Amino acid sequence: MMQSSGWAMIAAMLVAAPAAARPETPAQVALNTLADTLGYRFAVIDNQPQCPAGQQGCFLSTITLTLPQALPAGLPQKGLSLYFSFPTQLPMIESDLFDHQLINGDLQRLTLKPGAVLRPGATHVVKLWGTGKFFSKAFPMPNAYLALGGLKARTIAATRAKIDPETGLEILPFVAPMTDETKLATKGGADRTRWLTAERAFTLQAGREAPAASGVVILPKPMKAVQGSGAVDLRGGIAVALAGVERDAIAPALAVLAAAGANEGGRLPLSVRVDPAAKLAGEGYVLDVKPAGITVTARDSTGASHALRSLAQQAWFEGGSMKPLHVEDAPRYPFRGLHLDVGRNFHSRDEILKLVEAMAAYKLNKLHLHLAEDEGWRIEIPALPELAQIGSKRCHDPEENICLLPQLGAGPDGTSAVNGYLTTADYVTIVKAAAARGIEVIPSIDTPGHSRAAVTAMEARYRRLAAAGKRAEAEAYRLIDPADQTQYRSIQHYDDNTLNVCLPSTYRFMDTVVDALAAMHRQAGVPLKTFHLGADETAGAWAKSPACAAMIAANGGDATKLTSRFIEKVTANVAAKGIRTGGWSDGMGHTDPAKMPKEVQTNIWGVLHGGAVREAHDQMNRGWHVVLSIPDLGYFDMPYAPHPDEGGYDWASRGVDPYQVFGFMPDNLPANAATIRNILAQEKPIEDKPVRDADRGIAGLQAQLWSETIRTDANVEYMLFPRLLALAERAWSPAPWTPAYQPGVSYQWQDARVDQAKLSAGWKDFAGRVAAQFPMLDRAGIAYRVAPPGARIAGGKLEANSAFPGTAIEYRTDGGSWTRYAGPVAVTGAVDVRSRSADGKRASRTVRVEPAR
Repeated sequence: MMQSSGWAMIAAMLVAAPAAARPETPAQVALNTLADTLGYRFAVIDNQPQCPAGQQGCFLSTITLTLPQALPAGLPQKGLSLYFSFPTQLPMIESDLFDHQLINGDLQRLTLKPGAVLRPGATHVVKLWGTGKFFSKAFPMPNAYLALGGLKARTIAATRAKIDPETGLEILPFVAPMTDETKLATKGGADRTRWLTAERAFTLQAGREAPAASGVVILPKPMKAVQGSGAVDLRGGIAVALAGVERDAIAPALAVLAAAGANEGGRLPLSVRVDPAAKLAGEGYVLDVKPAGITVTARDSTGASHALRSLAQQAWFEGGSMKPLHVEDAPRYPFRGLHLDVGRNFHSRDEILKLVEAMAAYKLNKLHLHLAEDEGWRIEIPALPELAQIGSKRCHDPEENICLLPQLGAGPDGTSAVNGYLTTADYVTIVKAAAARGIEVIPSIDTPGHSRAAVTAMEARYRRLAAAGKRAEAEAYRLIDPADQTQYRSIQHYDDNTLNVCLPSTYRFMDTVVDALAAMHRQAGVPLKTFHLGADETAGAWAKSPACAAMIAANGGDATKLTSRFIEKVTANVAAKGIRTGGWSDGMGHTDPAKMPKEVQTNIWGVLHGGAVREAHDQMNRGWHVVLSIPDLGYFDMPYAPHPDEGGYDWASRGVDPYQVFGFMPDNLPANAATIRNILAQEKPIEDKPVRDADRGIAGLQAQLWSETIRTDANVEYMLFPRLLALAERAWSPAPWTPAYQPGVSYQWQDARVDQAKLSAGWKDFAGRVAAQFPMLDRAGIAYRVAPPGARIAGGKLEANSAFPGTAIEYRTDGGSWTRYAGPVAVTGAVDVRSRSADGKRASRTVRVEPAR
């Protein structure tokens, strides 16, 4: 006879059976069927239309809904809603069927108008009159969904993203092609932007063509590198001898050397000596490769690792038997960073670890992890479990008790890869892996704006504890004043994304989070050195908050000054813990320098032709650690080129290509007017105002990858590489075409004081070295961008070229099979062309070339 405990276990299992095992109601089945069969097409119609009355600077797009020929039986239409994400303001829609409502952020809802009904086979066009522009097919968000009270919301199948098997990249099949350049490429007026078609790319690349690398391929470029004659064969293995350095400190670099064919256990001596008294710069090294053996001398273990990675690159390129080599090297700037936004769309621990290794390969040393945003909280804080449990997931929960609203096309069920968070163990693993590679992890919690995930999670905590009668505990971490009547919209259209800076609970929250992060760093054996508090784009909150009345009065009645008071207070609190604070330049620049610690990091993110010079020079002159995060240099969520098939937002630049990043002149910001046009593709001068003090300079450079449109790891790598190699080069090596900075001197387009011959020669050398890196990136599993070729048809012949030497190009006609391009070839009619990765496994996007008319 079965024990009673056994019956209890079976009963518990039956009670806990998943909902999916129970029969669905007829209404749920009908909703599922409609979601699976509803036609959905998004199209951008015109970026220069005649706007409706009362609206300026508009664009027109449409959603076309096609109902199935037979509507599902039992479908209730009353209360049916269609939700979709739309990243710009949408002040007006036109529809015969639907009313429109902005829920919050980018989440929109369509509901049936009174008396309207769905009819079988009907097609309905919803006109969306947006504010601004819509220049890319990457802007629409996937996973629109249907919802009906009491039923489980369902994604409209037609709006799901797919992976292109040729490129490996995410595509949105429901988005119509954008082909009308006249209507779609610009807002008209003074905008001179043109799409980078295959023909225009051919002309552009013809002036930049580079030979394949044949000498030293080390990237970033060393200060000095001299090859000798003869051969040093590493394929027989190496015998490692260490002095002044522990093996663990250089183990990752030794592993890379082994992957390049130099395994330990051989006879070729490899001596690694670290001497803090050596007359070398921090992270600097001397590498000597001779037939008798290899020696590395460095002042610190990070420099020794850099030397071994340089050796590995060259050994790989030369097939394991390399020419003798002497290298003397050290970084140009101490700060060489990568910022990764996992807040808006999550990317996993394993992807971050892959990027950490890639950073080390190219001598980047700061990983700025953006862990919290409006759309997601991505780090476990043990004392506040709701932050990760609720703030890391987006789903259809209008009350937001279990998840956030599904912004950015996350879909209704909370299971897509854009959801998730780093556990404390994950974060500790990342910090350890980074430290082993000489990389500092800088955690970022964006405050007081961009904080909706935190606010929402803490409100859910408040409701739970208040319902349990624990009022004091509920109030302890509440981040809003419930009596605040202020109405605002943030830059991303939220009306509730800002911490109330007048509440003691807000500062208790900040202390708890910083203390938790510091504890994780201690667990990793690496102290937390820098905490980044964001401080950017704070909306107009608090003006009508009773909790802020006294603080507003103390600041002359100006509620906007409260952001600065918050930054000053948090920075002081963090400094008292022995931690430096970092922030974005727009917020940091409005603080009182007298109330800020001496040790402050500021990231300059003004646009080059906008506020970059003003912000950078002003904050350099304060004595702060200035890191250039200028979009024209390092916003790698911007498209590579102005073209609707290139992904990324484009509010700051229509195109940031590797050439532009490589050619950037960090030591003389106004001089960049000679090589970089403004957002409207205009050739405008840049003034030097205010001037930079004589004893001031930057701490370094940082690449940024914001993730609004980046949902897959492959797209992360596409957007970062090879642009990140160009930034690594610029952060490590001087730009010899840069004119010496002279206070007050302005520059203009193609200014003769910028040495274009040196820039051209430098690019051709760099492009060859980048091409040599592609096989190494393939082996590391980095899905770098394969740029489509430039091409034209002239005199009946197809001519093609590539951005980097040695790139394989293929062509086809009439949709036939692909043929390897080997040189000009006679063709008739239009031709499709594409490039292939170095390992041949991935293709670029396909571009079409028309015969000249």
